[in-house]
Amino acid sequence: MMNEAFAKILKRLRTKKNLSQEAFGFECEIHRTYVSQLERGLKSPSLKTLYKISTVLEISLEELMRLLEKEMESVSSDQL
Repeated sequence: MMNEAFAKILKRLRTKKNLSQEAFGFECEIHRTYVSQLERGLKSPSLKTLYKISTVLEISLEELMRLLEKEMESVSSDQL
């Protein structure tokens, strides 16, 4: 559930910045296929990767976690 919530947030924020997965991966210094796996909820990022992602997206880690928490609450309430 958490991976899927993070996937939605990451894709939404990346596309809002008009970055392709390849360009985003380059900026974050992670491989494009890993970006794809994150956006499909197949992988969980490390703290180091979360920091790189938040830096490229120009948001704080705190805001990124706040968005994740909000998305997870939304998913939980949809399942009720």
